[in-house]
Amino acid sequence: MTETTETYEVIVIGGGAAGLSAALVLGRARRHTLVVDAGEPRNAPAAHMQGYLSRDGMSPAEFLAIGREEIARYGVELVRDRAVDVTAGEDFTVALGSGRTVHARRLVIATGLKDELPAVPGVAERFGRDVLHCPYCHGWEVRDRAFGVLATTPMSVHQALIVSQWSKDVTFFLHAVAEKELSDDDLRRLAAAGVKVVPGEVAELVVEDDRLTGVRLTDGSTHAREIVFTAPRAVPQTDLLRRLGAELTETPFGSYPVVDPTGLTTVPGVWAVGNAMGFAEQVVNAAAGGYRAGATINGELLMADLDAAT
Repeated sequence: MTETTETYEVIVIGGGAAGLSAALVLGRARRHTLVVDAGEPRNAPAAHMQGYLSRDGMSPAEFLAIGREEIARYGVELVRDRAVDVTAGEDFTVALGSGRTVHARRLVIATGLKDELPAVPGVAERFGRDVLHCPYCHGWEVRDRAFGVLATTPMSVHQALIVSQWSKDVTFFLHAVAEKELSDDDLRRLAAAGVKVVPGEVAELVVEDDRLTGVRLTDGSTHAREIVFTAPRAVPQTDLLRRLGAELTETPFGSYPVVDPTGLTTVPGVWAVGNAMGFAEQVVNAAAGGYRAGATINGELLMADLDAAT
């Protein structure tokens, strides 16, 4: 395959809400910008997204399609490809899976994270339908139904307490978490919220006529449930940031880059936005972060060029 090289002012790696938002601002600022999008959005399993003012209920696929149309109006190039390597020198060099090599003065890393689901039969198959992870995203749509919460760590207590705001029929399945790992405060709050705590390992989810009907334990007992919430293990996609030598910090949800309020990492000229910089970035937060980074980058490039000219 023939290798081609091209230089941009900014390369955005990741075409989700954060990356497209940064690209939109840069395109409107007349910056020669490339978006590299592998086409693997985190929220792909969800039929709808909620909580984004004026876009509440829109499908994630439609949201991204509109975003791609918008950046194209301003001359931003989008390529379906994967960034496999990146190096820093006088500029940044990004190697793509297709064999293409591209360069840029600034980089925006918007590679997001991946969700690793509990290895319980039925969870992956139902994820985004009646197996959910975020009550702020889906709680209203399933309100007042019979909830189960499948624990993945002792921190799942928080999830069980939060979802009790959307249903008063909540069962907390400890699964691989021992009851002794719960604190006295945990047990007190669960009792106050009316959450039933069930110890024992979950064997599978019970599905009938293409709908979730229960949770079966390894002891053979089955608990009728209509909705299951669980917290996937978040795996930040930080490989490119590591290659660039960005400083990372450990959190309960994985290693994320140290950034300033605009998303600038400890590597000059490299910004991280969306779930690439934090676990809790919802779509609306990610879009805002991308906007902030794009505007900051444009201003920085302008000042650098003016300084060079004088």
